[in-house]
Amino acid sequence: MKFHSIQFGTQEIDPESILTFPKGMPGFENCTRYKLFHEDKEQPVVHWLQSIDDPSVAFSVVDPAVFGLNYEFVLSDEEEQLLKMESVDDIAVFLIAYKQQPDAGSKTNINANINGPIVLNTRARIGMQKVLVGLQADITLKSKKPAA
Repeated sequence: MKFHSIQFGTQEIDPESILTFPKGMPGFENCTRYKLFHEDKEQPVVHWLQSIDDPSVAFSVVDPAVFGLNYEFVLSDEEEQLLKMESVDDIAVFLIAYKQQPDAGSKTNINANINGPIVLNTRARIGMQKVLVGLQADITLKSKKPAA
């Protein structure tokens, strides 16, 4: 199937590669079909979650490990059913990355929404955004420096 994206131009998409978000995402409930694109290199850092339903909607997503984060959170029974989860090994977690508007004289940094991870069942190709309220997630920060 051919699809035209504002960000990626005309792309040939295998319908089997489309990810379904049955409830959409907060603020984008009408966008339920997405395609995951990535940088053209062996180990891409940035991926783009492109809506098939609205060519103007795309999210930059990254693996939390890029930031040294390890997520541990519980999915409700309803969320497990929505994702058709059979095994935790089928689950991938991504964070939506974004740039804040720089203030005069400040550097532009890339930030990630740690309170709204994207949870994908890679086997069933079903996703959702898990909205974490408060500190329901245990986040482990890892230092890149060896221990002394």
